[in-house]
Amino acid sequence: MSETLPVSAIKNGTVIDHIAPGQALRIIHLLGLQNSTNKVTIGLHLPSKSMGSKDLIKIESRILSDAEANEIVVFSPAATINVIRDFEVQEKVRTRLPSSMKRVFLCPNSACITHSESVASYFYIAEDRKQIKLTCHYCEKSFDRDQVRVSI
Repeated sequence: MSETLPVSAIKNGTVIDHIAPGQALRIIHLLGLQNSTNKVTIGLHLPSKSMGSKDLIKIESRILSDAEANEIVVFSPAATINVIRDFEVQEKVRTRLPSSMKRVFLCPNSACITHSESVASYFYIAEDRKQIKLTCHYCEKSFDRDQVRVSI
């Protein structure tokens, strides 16, 4: 017998599905949802037929901007983003990897000027053999996506 635990549907808002396992909390911080009054449902390491396991985020009463949707690709290139209205998927958001991002990440290089001066972080983003690489504009060092923390 198969047991399933339902994740409640939302009436209006955004569903981010097929998030790479372990990336949902980073996306929560990216979108500032930890400080939001929106109702948020988070599923971590849920079973997935296509991925083995996945994360999921449902955000009530909030539609992501195109820029926010594209930034999610940095954390999970295969994520799907759906706009929900009256409990139905009304739109599937098309995303693309942004070429750069400002004020989102903290540079892991302790000698970087961003640690001693009041300048906003700025990273160039590229995909290299299916891995997301971020290069700091200031110190010019490259990092794997998982090495870079989201600024809070």
